Amino acid sequence: MSRDHVQSARRPAPAPAAGVLDPGGEAPWDAEPAYLDLLARGASAEAYEQPVLIARAENRSPERIAALERAKLLALRVRTELEGRRRREAELSALFETAHDLAGLRDVDAVLQAIVQRARSLLGTDVAYLSLNDPARGDTYMRVTEGSVAARFQQLRLGMGEGLGGLVAQTARPYVTDDYFKDDRFRHTLTIDAGVRDEGLVAILGVPLMLGPQVIGVLFAADRRARVFEREQIALLGSFAALAAAAIDTANLLTETRSAMAGLERANEIIKDHSAAVERASDIHDRLAELVLRGGQVQDVAAVVSQVLGGTVEFAGTADPRSLETSRTEGHAVRHGGDWIAAVAAGGELLGALVLRGRPGLDPVDQRTLERAAMVTSLLLLARRSAAEAEQRVRGELLDDLLDARDREPRQLRDRAARLHADLDATHVVLAARPEGAVADAEEAAAARRRLWSAASHLAGTRQGLAAARDGGTVLLLPLGPGDSAADVARRTARYLGTAVRRPVSVGASAPVTGLATRPDTVAAAYAEGRRCLDALNLLGREGDGAAAEDFGFLGLLLAGERDVAGFVTRTIGPVVAYDRRRGTELLRTLDAYFACGMSPARTKDVLHVHVNTVAQRLERVARLLGDDWQSPARALEIQLALRLNRLGAPPERR
Repeated sequence: MSRDHVQSARRPAPAPAAGVLDPGGEAPWDAEPAYLDLLARGASAEAYEQPVLIARAENRSPERIAALERAKLLALRVRTELEGRRRREAELSALFETAHDLAGLRDVDAVLQAIVQRARSLLGTDVAYLSLNDPARGDTYMRVTEGSVAARFQQLRLGMGEGLGGLVAQTARPYVTDDYFKDDRFRHTLTIDAGVRDEGLVAILGVPLMLGPQVIGVLFAADRRARVFEREQIALLGSFAALAAAAIDTANLLTETRSAMAGLERANEIIKDHSAAVERASDIHDRLAELVLRGGQVQDVAAVVSQVLGGTVEFAGTADPRSLETSRTEGHAVRHGGDWIAAVAAGGELLGALVLRGRPGLDPVDQRTLERAAMVTSLLLLARRSAAEAEQRVRGELLDDLLDARDREPRQLRDRAARLHADLDATHVVLAARPEGAVADAEEAAAARRRLWSAASHLAGTRQGLAAARDGGTVLLLPLGPGDSAADVARRTARYLGTAVRRPVSVGASAPVTGLATRPDTVAAAYAEGRRCLDALNLLGREGDGAAAEDFGFLGLLLAGERDVAGFVTRTIGPVVAYDRRRGTELLRTLDAYFACGMSPARTKDVLHVHVNTVAQRLERVARLLGDDWQSPARALEIQLALRLNRLGAPPERR
């Protein structure tokens, strides 16, 4: 007994109320201050025995001791009520705080951890933990622990009906055991018992976490010593379990809501992207339709698609063979490396490809846009081919009429030529072209002729001329440009056609012709001359070359349609004739004597009655005028023929 309590008990009692005296003359309620002091200080239950013990030690009257006993019991009841109120206040406060946490839920793990911590604190247990059911695996597992020290315990998984927790999860009812290992109401397993033994648990209380009729987990409170859990404690843990279930349900709803919101956002983005893609597709459809209507070019299509798709689109005659064939067969654009390839085809014919660069990632709408552009490109190419073929036919028909020397009105011929941007009053050259080289079969020969006809028609269209297929080859009527000769045109044409056909092409040219509208037979005669030059090229082994009659020397006289003798003489010895005419020299007479004397300077000087040095000087002058090779056999033959024709055509006094 403490000294304070003894002194307090020995203090004089306050005056009793009037008429309230015990038989010994002492006030019965003078013990109230002592018990009020104990209540105020929150003393332990044992301290309430001290006033009674002091009274008995002082030999107080039985009435006094009885009054103190009654006061003690009353004070203990008050103390119990106050403790119950404080406990309920703490429980309500904890539940309120948990509800507040749940209302502001951000992290379900944090809320569950707080629930377990508060349950452990209010129930005064060593450990509290929470397990959740796993529908996929058909068991329940530890989710949150508080006060646990065993790693194996924290990682336990309980099958339905296994251990106390499995029994609670299976029956949806609270279960409590004072001594876990001696309780045979639930099925023990080695794994669970080992975990519980590692943790050192003895008394365990488990209550179900319910969402409607469904058990989603279990909330536990456990001690490492034997203990009896009261009904109020079971109810309190059940309240925490309800809040935990609500937190989990709220978290699931929030997760589902966030997932739905994310899905809606993705759907909204997809809709926006799709809408933008549809707008782009509509825009490019309108622009491509406008291109087709106004007769745009392939390059225009490529430019429009490049602008819409944000990459670089080019029309290519060839591309990766495998990708191109796949695109043509399937009818879709195919990715090749970082590029996209869309075949441009019409029927079974492959016309080329649209190649998109700089856009490796292409959505389906943009991919269809590229495919649609390839289709429009094929339409433009077919339209251009049809127009070109129609123009080629018209050009061929006009040239056929000129070649056949039909009786046509000159004005009508000029009008037809003007519509083709050709001028029949200009100076022209008629060219006969023929593919050379051996072919494997008739099909290959026909293909070579088609390529030749196509290339010749294109050349005629770009040069404002005419072209037609004839005699297994083609005939062209091309205007003669300033400074050009028929031989120059023939050689250029042979090179161009050979490159286009991918095989040698020989070209024979006529002499320049004029008056095509007024003299219809001129074209036919010029074509015959070109054919003779073409045959001469073959005879001389010059296949794949181009030449005119002037290139064959005196043979040109035989090939030319009008036998241009004066032109042959001028081309062969014209410089010597002109020199004699200007200087009054006798170079032509010296040449005649030189060839007549067998090209001997000694005999020539006797015929001319001049010194041999004079002959040498004259021949040196001839070499400067005609070239150093003038005495070669071929040149010498042409010069002698030109000298003979010059004498025959000269006036008698000059012979």
